[in-house]
Amino acid sequence: MAPDYLFPHSVDEALDMLQRCAGAGRIIAGGTDLMLDIKQGRRAVDTFVDITRIPELRGIRALDDGTIWIGAATTHREIWESELIQARAAVLAQACRRVGALQIQSVGTLGGNVVNAMPAADGSIALAALSAEAEIATLSGRRWLPLSEIFSQPGVCKIEPSAQILTALRFRALGRRAGSAFQRLARRRALSLPMLNCGVVVQLNPAGDHFEFAAIALGPVAPVPWRAAAAEAFLAGAPADDATLRQAADLTLQGAEPRTSILRASREYRLEIIRVLTRRALEQAVAQARAG
Repeated sequence: MAPDYLFPHSVDEALDMLQRCAGAGRIIAGGTDLMLDIKQGRRAVDTFVDITRIPELRGIRALDDGTIWIGAATTHREIWESELIQARAAVLAQACRRVGALQIQSVGTLGGNVVNAMPAADGSIALAALSAEAEIATLSGRRWLPLSEIFSQPGVCKIEPSAQILTALRFRALGRRAGSAFQRLARRRALSLPMLNCGVVVQLNPAGDHFEFAAIALGPVAPVPWRAAAAEAFLAGAPADDATLRQAADLTLQGAEPRTSILRASREYRLEIIRVLTRRALEQAVAQARAG
């Protein structure tokens, strides 16, 4: 028997539908991950609640408080084509441009990429570098949480898929003397799981010769999207020169635990690649920050 397919027109209506499904309903937008899970027998769904017709879940906006708001049902293509994202959050534009082929980018959503909770999800890595927050809606109300708090383990998100909805994501727009970059290594250019990916955000001082702060997100080197705390602490206040970037790239190995994988190469190889991707991303982010 085919699952039921429902089309709510508001978040509250979608939540009511999920409640009536009594745990057997699932949110669907792009469905690029969910449908694959169902086909491979990893999930069973009695009712799909399609949120693509809810206007408030789509779009990209710059807010008065200096943040950028993105609706959870906004597609990867809409994000990387956005001039606002390209200018004020390049790391996210670059990451969304690397999610599968153009067909996948045109239907897959940023919210879906996040709730799928994979430690090397390109969108999640970029959002982690941007220190993003996620808005979660329930029948009792809405709340914003740091993105880092919604991941549990590979493939497991703390958002209850039969009772809660990720509605939006937000982060501070990058301004003057700030830069960002995304690096990814996979066996093929597209349609392939990354061996490693890296998102970087930097803020330089007004002279452009020292770091004020840096954020470095990596995957898959931990059960969830991971921030390289030792390297970030080292970069705060350090000169923005080649020697600093080399040392910061070395420090990203502290706490990183990539595993040997048939699909993603050996642990030893991936540890070396972490250094390479991190340094490249830092170089690009610093160059962007200096270029204004």
